[in-house]
Amino acid sequence: SPQLPDSQDLPLPPVILGELGKDPQNPTVCFYGHVDVQPAKMEDGWRSDPYTLTEIDGVYLVRRNLYGRGATDNKGPVLAWINAVETFRTLKLVVNFKFVIEGMEEAGSLGLEKLLEENQCFFSDVDYVVISDNLWLSNKKPALTYGSRGNACFFVEVK
Repeated sequence: SPQLPDSQDLPLPPVILGELGKDPQNPTVCFYGHVDVQPAKMEDGWRSDPYTLTEIDGVYLVRRNLYGRGATDNKGPVLAWINAVETFRTLKLVVNFKFVIEGMEEAGSLGLEKLLEENQCFFSDVDYVVISDNLWLSNKKPALTYGSRGNACFFVEVK
């Protein structure tokens, strides 16, 4: 496990690797998402406990709104992909799926690189990768990210 700057070991949460379908004639889509969240307190402006998903009536009682830490970043999108896979299976669409669901993205995905290196055979037949970690442009307009150049992360300790 990785070490913190003070040399303490950092225990990593588990990463879920899942697979549905193995037909080599079909394309394989690998979905990545994270389910961890940044800390939150009621003083941050929450109307309900941030760690209890709470359903609150919409404006005209036609729509329900769900409030909870991570509902949009990124637990909701992870659930949306699971529902999409269910729809693919119901419609008998021919696609293999692989899943990488982890709990360290908010802290830089420590350990993910090592996991990927150790499980290269899991990823060897992947044709497409979908990263589910997005924002919404407004209440009615989600963003669709179709490219990513990469990230650079640094740790700076000031004394």
